[in-house]
Amino acid sequence: QVQLVESGGGSVQAGGSLRLSCAASGLTYSTDFRAWFRQAPGKEREGVAGFYTGTGRTFYVDSVKGRFTISRDNAKNTVYLQMNSLKPEDTAMYYCAAETNGGPWARPGSYRSWGQGTQVTVSS
Repeated sequence: QVQLVESGGGSVQAGGSLRLSCAASGLTYSTDFRAWFRQAPGKEREGVAGFYTGTGRTFYVDSVKGRFTISRDNAKNTVYLQMNSLKPEDTAMYYCAAETNGGPWARPGSYRSWGQGTQVTVSS
């Protein structure tokens, strides 16, 4: 059974930084997309950053390019999201996702497994 556990959320002031972690267990595929999504109240879930484990290629939504970095620790089977220069509009619940079905990396329906989420709140 796949389990994804996020941690690292919290409250910061604008301009601050946070690092989110997503520890995985039970994953079947040796190569796969791992991704971070976020969802603010009243808004749709949005793909923030993706990482293809086969090539190491990364993907970002335009609004976080240059500020967020997705990375992976193979030994720990953990994916990280380093978030710098945080803005109030980054406030959301952040989720990690895995086990794609071949769809676009930024589409929530492309993933079968999800973590429980970790809250990020950025104050101005």
